[in-house]
Amino acid sequence: MGLDIKIPIGLMFTIFGLILTILGLVTKGDTAMYEQSLGYNINLLSGLIMLVFGCFMLFTSRLFKKKTEE
Repeated sequence: MGLDIKIPIGLMFTIFGLILTILGLVTKGDTAMYEQSLGYNINLLSGLIMLVFGCFMLFTSRLFKKKTEE
């Protein structure tokens, strides 16, 4: 079957993770924004986690595609 759900999920998480990471880097010095999260830059942390997960999904879809072609 030609449908691989890992590609759109990986793209979605990679794009959202990139947006959140950039937002976290831009608002890094704003301490008032991160008072509710105990001073942690939650945008940067969650953005990096989403970015890593999205890249992992894209990598596994590519790896699985190469494995089935052989």
